[in-house]
Amino acid sequence: MAHLAHYREAHPLPFVITHWVNLVCMIFLIFSGFLIHFPFWAALTGVARGLHVAVAMIWVLNCIVRVVMAFLVYSAPTGGTRNTVRDVKTWLPQEDSRHQLGPWIKYYLFFKKTHPLGAKLGVPQKITYVLIPVLILVMAYTGFCLWIPTSEWTFFAAGTALVGGAMSMRIIHYFMMFVFICFAMLHIYLSNIEGAAPTKLMLFRKEHGGLVYDPERRVIVGEDHSVDQH
Repeated sequence: MAHLAHYREAHPLPFVITHWVNLVCMIFLIFSGFLIHFPFWAALTGVARGLHVAVAMIWVLNCIVRVVMAFLVYSAPTGGTRNTVRDVKTWLPQEDSRHQLGPWIKYYLFFKKTHPLGAKLGVPQKITYVLIPVLILVMAYTGFCLWIPTSEWTFFAAGTALVGGAMSMRIIHYFMMFVFICFAMLHIYLSNIEGAAPTKLMLFRKEHGGLVYDPERRVIVGEDHSVDQH
C-alpha cells in the first residue's frame, strides 16, 4: 500500500537530539547494568557503576526536557503534511484517529494488510509514548533507592521499605531493565513495520516522499516525491 510522505516537520531537530540522547543513554545503561550485576570485567565494574549513575541522571533530565518541549515545540500531527501543531497534541488521541486502535492492532498482528491513515503515531504508539516518561521515572526512582548516597533519603528509603527491602528493590530495578529492552524492541518494530523511512527521518532527518495528507479535511490530496531527489 502507498504510505504518507515523511517530512522533517514530524520530528523537529530538538526532538531528534533528545531521541539520540535517549538512545545512547539506554544502550549504555543496559550494558553497564549487566556489568554491575554480572561483574565479569572486574577492572571496569567500579567505573561502570559511577558512570551508570551519571548517565542515569542525564537520561532523566533528557526525559524532563523532552516532556517540557512537547508543550513548547510544534510538530506535524501526521505524516504527509508540513502543517504543525503543539507537539503534545500528537501524543493524545486525535479526532481523526481516536477510533483506530482496533484496526492498528490488527495491522501490527498481520490480521490486516492495510492500516488507517491520519496520524503521525498509530494508537498503540501513542500509548507507548505516554508510558515512556512514566517508565523512565520509575526506573530512576528504583535506581536512586539503591544508590548509597541517596538510599537513606526519606523519599527513597520509604519506597525501599514499602517493597520489603533493598534486595526486593534491586530485583525490581533489574526486572525494569528487561521491560525497557522489550519496549525498545517493540518501539523499533512499530516504527519500522512499513520500512526504514521513519527511522531515517528520526535519526538522520532524511525525508521520504509519499502521499500528501490534509489534516484539516482529513483526506489525501496528492503525492509528493520531490524530497526523494535530495
